[in-house]
Amino acid sequence: QVQLIESGGGFVRPGGSLRLSCTASGFAFGTYTMAWFRQTPGNEREYVAAVAPWTGGATEYADSVKARFTISRDNDKNTVYLAMNTLRPSDTAIYYCAASKAGTWSQSSDYDYWGQGTQVTVSS
Repeated sequence: QVQLIESGGGFVRPGGSLRLSCTASGFAFGTYTMAWFRQTPGNEREYVAAVAPWTGGATEYADSVKARFTISRDNDKNTVYLAMNTLRPSDTAIYYCAASKAGTWSQSSDYDYWGQGTQVTVSS
């Protein structure tokens, strides 16, 4: 049974930081691209960042988060992380982790497995 369980969301003031984690089970984690997407009410899921299957692999970021967010993974722990710094109110969303065997990193339809999401709220 495939599971992706996100944690680390919460409330933070603008300029603050959070670190999201996503722990996977039930599939060969080390062979999947892992990504983070986010979604706000009434909008489609938005690509945030992705990391290649191997630990320390290539990464890619949406322009809106570049230089503020860092995606990483630890294949020994079957976990992917998203370190978020200099948070803005516009970063408020439900954040989802996702796993893809192949396809375009920024395309949500190319992802095979999804977590349930964790809420991030940035507000003064």
